[in-house]
Amino acid sequence: MAFYAWTQNVPITAEIYDEIDARIGTTPMPGLIVHLTIEHPDKSIGYLDVWESQEACDKAVDAVVHPAVHPVLAARGIHPPGEPPRMPTTVLDVRFGDGTTVRPT
Repeated sequence: MAFYAWTQNVPITAEIYDEIDARIGTTPMPGLIVHLTIEHPDKSIGYLDVWESQEACDKAVDAVVHPAVHPVLAARGIHPPGEPPRMPTTVLDVRFGDGTTVRPT
């Protein structure tokens, strides 16, 4: 299995991210291996996503993520000109706490 992985920095705060995350809730996103959200020292947010494919990622972003993001930003008067760029990255392996490791093939 080859992975589609990327990082992205977004100009939102942890508070805004929490609102978006609450809207997404436990909605399944087939193909998602891991989504990691980090807070940078300047309090902006960054993501590291690993997906089974770009197609699965794009489908989930369109069907689940954007419908959660857009109302939260609009309610705060935030109207970005587009989505921040994804920076593709190469995954060598994904290791979980239970000892499971997933490697691209």
